[in-house]
Amino acid sequence: MAQLFVSDVHLDAAHPEATEQFLEFLSGRAAHAEALYILGDLFEAWIGDDDREPGRMRVCTGLSALTASGVACFVMHGNRDFLLGDALCVDDHAYQELRTIVRRPSWQQRFLRLPLATRALLAENARAGSRAHTARTVPYVMDVNAAAVAAAYRAIGVRRIIHGHTHRPAIHETLVDGQPAYRVVLGAWYEQGSYLLYEDGRYELRELPRG
Repeated sequence: MAQLFVSDVHLDAAHPEATEQFLEFLSGRAAHAEALYILGDLFEAWIGDDDREPGRMRVCTGLSALTASGVACFVMHGNRDFLLGDALCVDDHAYQELRTIVRRPSWQQRFLRLPLATRALLAENARAGSRAHTARTVPYVMDVNAAAVAAAYRAIGVRRIIHGHTHRPAIHETLVDGQPAYRVVLGAWYEQGSYLLYEDGRYELRELPRG
């Protein structure tokens, strides 16, 4: 059976069409898979488990139904929903500095003690700051660092890495210590859904056009 991978879905109440498409994906293509891997940023923001925003709750219900049907589901925390890493984009120093702060348990505990409305306001301010940072950052800085990627291959002892975060879907072929290696980058769901299909030893990036 197939294994599916998605990343950077960034589900948010401001874009209900993306939520509907993801729910259709869960009840359709994913329902016939062996496993679904969500590699970060399923939600645009997750400000605590006590936030019962209806759209997010529908997604959680959809994921629960998927696992109840027998499909294994694995979720990685992203930089937007870390309260529910991305260690390859080391040239983006501002992002790396923020990451070291918000991943600290002490910071997360203080944040979760704030009133829900305050957390929502801070999350919206953070999203605005992120958009501004992305707009003024040189494109190559937002992409992965080649040396960091090579070090990851060697440290983990693998020849294939699958990741999101850069929003530049592609399958890259390279050599590490003279051996072929592959890096699969997943797409973001801003305008259309997309996923990686692994089946019968083959990897294929697929799109889900949004009507």
